Amino acid sequence: MEQLTLTTPALLFSAISLIMLAYTNRFLAYAAVIRNLHDIFLEKKDDALLRQIKNLKLRLNLTRWMQIFGISSLLFCVVTMFLIYVGEQLIAVYVFGFALILLMISLALLIKEIQISAEALQHHIADIEEHLGNK
Repeated sequence: MEQLTLTTPALLFSAISLIMLAYTNRFLAYAAVIRNLHDIFLEKKDDALLRQIKNLKLRLNLTRWMQIFGISSLLFCVVTMFLIYVGEQLIAVYVFGFALILLMISLALLIKEIQISAEALQHHIADIEEHLGNK
């Protein structure tokens, strides 16, 4: 096995940073939509709004976990770099492997969240198509 160097975990910094920016944007967008739906629900008390809020709550929680696993991955990359710096090569390899696993979990949660988002949009499209079909 090749020697793990400081540059290997450092390469993930930019990738993880961009992923975290995307996750944060998703989180903020969901928060804004939930606040808006909350205000509309207080006026209308529509069950369809409750379903949308429940769906957004699930997506918001997934995004939160995506952020947690992504940040943890970045943290373990930093720990890896420190271990390499102090000469603990074998421990660094295992810590870096753990960081990669955390990143994979974060990305798997992203896939699940995208599937839920797409499904929610399909319901909206079906409602529009049904409405257009009744005209």
